[in-house]
Parts: sequence; structure tokens; C-alpha cells
Amino acid sequence: MSFALTPEQLEIREAVVRLCARFGDDYWLRHDEAGEFPHEFHRAMAEAGWLGVAMPQEYGGSGLGIMEAALVMQAVAASGAGFSGASAVHMNIFGLHPVVVFGSDEQKRRFLPPLIAGREKACFAVTEPDVGLDTTRLKTRAVRDGDDYVITGRKIWTSTAQVAEKMLILVRTTPYEEAARPSSGMSLFYTDLDRSKVEVRLIHKMGRAAVDSNMMFIDSLHVPVADRIGDEGNGFQYILHGMNPERILIAAEAVGLGRAALARAARYAQERIVFGRPIGQNQGIQHPLAERWIELEAAELLMLRAAAAYDRGEEPATVGAYANAAKYFAAEAGHRACESAVLTHGGMGYAREFHVERFFREIQIARIAPVSPQLILSHIAERVLGLPKSY
Repeated sequence: MSFALTPEQLEIREAVVRLCARFGDDYWLRHDEAGEFPHEFHRAMAEAGWLGVAMPQEYGGSGLGIMEAALVMQAVAASGAGFSGASAVHMNIFGLHPVVVFGSDEQKRRFLPPLIAGREKACFAVTEPDVGLDTTRLKTRAVRDGDDYVITGRKIWTSTAQVAEKMLILVRTTPYEEAARPSSGMSLFYTDLDRSKVEVRLIHKMGRAAVDSNMMFIDSLHVPVADRIGDEGNGFQYILHGMNPERILIAAEAVGLGRAALARAARYAQERIVFGRPIGQNQGIQHPLAERWIELEAAELLMLRAAAAYDRGEEPATVGAYANAAKYFAAEAGHRACESAVLTHGGMGYAREFHVERFFREIQIARIAPVSPQLILSHIAERVLGLPKSY
């Protein structure tokens, strides 16, 4: 099995690199400091067709796979845009995969073209403040009322809700106690984010201020039945078709950001002279950076393996194992690379002008979201190794 990139995939990566070169360090530092969404970057990615890289051609996309989408996101992060750039387009690239797989033709024609063209932005409303990773226990309810559902509840850590026109939202249509099993009784909707019924409250956070994260308070939001994706009660199964691609893309972005940090560290180590010699001549500097390169290469291979499993339609359990493993390993490798970059810069690693402190703040996202490293390890232990469930 070879994971060498094809000439077409290499061209995709190079094209994204060329686009990202138009948005330099000053652009991302300015948006991080001001907490402003990078609309210009989002528009450029849309105009170049990258928002539809994994969407069907008949709806305006490129019809490529999660492998190609991962290469796009890795190139964005590696450019120095980091998670500020990646998260600006992340949801648009992977988030509507459940609509692609389970939506009706009418829904795809209504929902996908505006997203691909960049005319609409979407947010992903799943996590809740009292539930966390135990998605089956979510409390946001949707009650059928004629041709509508009425949704009431709360969501948290919903990215891009400040700028989004649409939201993909998972809710309970059957109470947990009445559901046939914990994962049933949830339904998925893609609908307008009606701000007269949804209060979006900004969460101030450590990093990636350019892309907002939010608490959402939903009070009697009327959603047409026509905006329900697939059958009522099967929403949890549907979002799994977004969760595995999301883990793969997070892995790609973590590798990209780790490489951006490593490149800056290597350059600084050649330029910084102490005691009459570049600090990069010292093995105490060389060896940690060399280890980081090896780790990032291994993380990329695991990410590619996961993307290949998804695109080939391998068994869901296999895809889930590789997608989770790639996310875990790439996040750790990226974190170590960003930490080593800060330490290589010494005191200047703490200064914003060298950007590695921004990278270090942003890489924490890959370790925390969308699933904790501890839960991934439990998943691998239980689903791959056959060990007893621990939670």
C-alpha cells in the first residue's frame, strides 16, 4: 500500500500554498489580536473552489475525497494560517457531509451550492454545556408542530455562529428515557440560524480568536420539516459521517501547524548566534527538532491511512479507529512541535512577533476538540483491543 501523493494531489497542495501566500503573518496576527473573522481568506478559498473540494460535482463541488480535503486543510495550516485559517473554512468543507450522504436531492440543491460558493457560512451545533462528550444525553428538544419542529435548548462551543447564516443542529425528538436505545431518538436539521430565536454569546478563549466560539440559547425556534436530514430519530448515525472526516481533517491541520512551527524553529536556530555560533549547531537544539520532524511524518502517514479508509468505504469500525488514532497522534505530534518551536526561540518564543506563541495557543484545539485524548484511548482500547468498557 502506497500513500505517495499523486501528481493531481500534489498540484492541489501547491495551489492552496499559492493562495495562502497572499495572506501573510501580519494578516493572521492582526485578525487574532482583533478577534475578527478572516472574511477575505474565506472568500478567496470559495472563489478558488476549495470549499467544495469534497462535495459532489452536480452541486458545484469538485467531487474529490476526504484525502484531498485533508491535503487542502494541511496546506492552509502549514502556511502559517494555523487553526485561524483552517477553522474559517473547516466546517464548510466537512460539516455538511451528512447532507451529502443522507439528504434528499432537493435538500442538496438547496443547501450545497450557496455553501460551496461562499455565499453562506454554516456552524455545527452538537455539544451542550451539561452533556459534553456524552452526546446521547443531549437535552435540546425538537417537538413536531404540524409542518414545523419547535426547538428549545442550549449548545456550546459552536464555532462561527457569529458569522453563520445556517446551522447543522442535532436535537432530541424522542426523550432519552423513551428511546429504544441511547443513540436513537435524535434528529438532524440543517436550517436558518434565526437570531430572533437564537441568542449567540461569544466565548473568550486562549487562541484562535479570529474564529469565534459560542454559547447558543435557543428559544422556540421553528424549523420546517423540509429541513430535517433523513429520517426522524436517526440523527446520531448521520452525524457519524461528519465526525470521522472531522477527526481526519483535524489531524491534517495539526500536522500542518506543527510543520509551520518546526520550519520557523529551524530557521531561527540557524540565524540566532550565541557564544559565537548558531544555536542550531548544538545537538541540544538539533535533536528535539529532528524528533519533531519524525513524529510529524509518522502522524501524516496515519492521517493518510485514515483518509484512505474513509474514501474507500472500509468498515465503519476500521474507519473510526484510524480516524480517532490519527487525530490523537497528530495532535500530540503537533503540540510537541509547537512547544519545541517556542523553546527554541527562548524568550522570543514568548513574543507575538515571532508567531510561534500563536501556534502554541492554537494547537491546543487539536488536543481538546472535537473529542478528548482520553476518550480516544478508551475507544481504541474497547473497539480495537476488545477491552471492557471503562465509562
